[in-house]
Amino acid sequence: MAEIAAGAAQAPLKGAGLRTVVAASAAGTAFEWYDFFVFGSLTAVIQKTFFSGLPQTAGIAAALALFGAGFLFRPIGALVFGRIGDRVGRKGAFLVTVTLMGGATVAIGLLPSYAQVGIASPILLLIMRIIQGFALGGEYGGAAIYVAEHAADDARGRSTGWVQTSAAFGLFAALLVILATRLGLGAVAGPAAFDAWGWRIPFLFSAGLLIVSIWMRLKLSESPAFAAMKAEGTQSKAPYAEAFGQWRNLKIVLLALVAIMSAQGAVWYTAFFYVQTFLGNFLKVDQATINALLMAATAVSAVLYVVFGWLSDKVGRKPVMLFGMTLMLIAYFPAFHGLSATLNPALAEAEKANPVTVIADPADCSLQFDPIGKASFTSSCDIAKSALANAGVSYVNQPGQPGQPAMVRVGLATVDSIDARGVPAAVAKALKANVDDKIKEGLARSGYPAKADPKRMNLPGAFAWLLVFVVAATALYGPIAACLVELFPTRIRYTAMSLPYNIGTGWIGGFVPFTAFAIVAAVGNIYAGLWYPFAFTLVSVVTCLFLLPETKGRDLHQ
Repeated sequence: MAEIAAGAAQAPLKGAGLRTVVAASAAGTAFEWYDFFVFGSLTAVIQKTFFSGLPQTAGIAAALALFGAGFLFRPIGALVFGRIGDRVGRKGAFLVTVTLMGGATVAIGLLPSYAQVGIASPILLLIMRIIQGFALGGEYGGAAIYVAEHAADDARGRSTGWVQTSAAFGLFAALLVILATRLGLGAVAGPAAFDAWGWRIPFLFSAGLLIVSIWMRLKLSESPAFAAMKAEGTQSKAPYAEAFGQWRNLKIVLLALVAIMSAQGAVWYTAFFYVQTFLGNFLKVDQATINALLMAATAVSAVLYVVFGWLSDKVGRKPVMLFGMTLMLIAYFPAFHGLSATLNPALAEAEKANPVTVIADPADCSLQFDPIGKASFTSSCDIAKSALANAGVSYVNQPGQPGQPAMVRVGLATVDSIDARGVPAAVAKALKANVDDKIKEGLARSGYPAKADPKRMNLPGAFAWLLVFVVAATALYGPIAACLVELFPTRIRYTAMSLPYNIGTGWIGGFVPFTAFAIVAAVGNIYAGLWYPFAFTLVSVVTCLFLLPETKGRDLHQ
């Protein structure tokens, strides 16, 4: 009788029932992604509001690091909520996650600025980001498993593809609300109003979305696979020990991390987040244009997640994912160079016609990266490189004579830097500003633009390059939920799949903007940061090709 009851409970949903499950799961997940992406899309404003005590380069790096800090705690959330999901149930786990995420997001919109309370401001912001990351760590696994365990074996990729679209809907909603708020306030109160206080509106907007998400999830019942397992009394008593203490399960966790999630984190966050940092800080494209391009790309991605999920039901998960990560591996450097040529051709032309060289004693130079604002960068080399890093200009290094002040060569012109070590802070600041102005003048005379010229932008060409990223990211991400669910047994599925997913997206992907920006600031080449995602993607391509098994059509109840 128990077997008959279990079999009945395990029958997959179809039609309206399955659509309700998919809609409720995807809507709640989209809301959580919205909360997370609002922060990532407002990095420049966050830097000005909460890190105004730091220099510009350090402030941007600190804001990007804080964006990554939320991801740092995602694996912890995955472990906590994974255990709850495997022992108590899928529904209860992701009902708690959506509540935590929504509450933390609304709180960010109410936090005081650095000018108001000093160092307490970024500390409070850090706590809210940690809560967000902790909640998101338990969200995705629950939603993906819940949908997959309701879907038929031959339609699992298509059904879970809708969960993947939640990221697109969340990002699209974040960009749309930010853009509407920015334009609306600009028309009523002037452009400065958004940076002053209007940035809080997208965070506070989460309160309404939170109520809707909780209401939708309260209407759901437990997944059939877990209900059947619970009825039989076979759920895991120790999910951690079973998932990570037994080699037969641990090796699958490691394989999922290396063969799939390392590339997923690198590819997706480069395509949708680091590209924003690159366009804004290095190509000097205005924020409205960046938002418009990303919204269009995100709209296309929402369709492609389901398309590639459906395709994986036909040809298999592995070939579709392998295509996505391989395409991105090939496209990293050509596509970013293509974005430079289409959105700021004057910069690309200036770099080719008048390359910048820093001639300095290597012993006089420090790494141009300071996330906590402690280094002063007052040697002649440091001052010169700081000015170029803030301008978003690539340069090459040439060893100079020992003990001689650094020089910046722009084409055939030369600008001498100044050593400001050992002088009062006010004097050092004035000297640095003087060198900075001279370097900017030299760059301007050599054709380096202060901003991207909208009249020279080739927006269709730029969008075409972004579409390459979109195809690669969606081909990889579309089938991932189905593949990960199929890799692990029901008893430990929530715990086992959530950890590699959140390490890949959290630790590898979440730190793409921060780490890539740090590499650029240190090396001096605006494309150098791409080696970080390139390396992780390459490892996954090789591992996926030779070690990952095909999982399409596996019976989740076996």
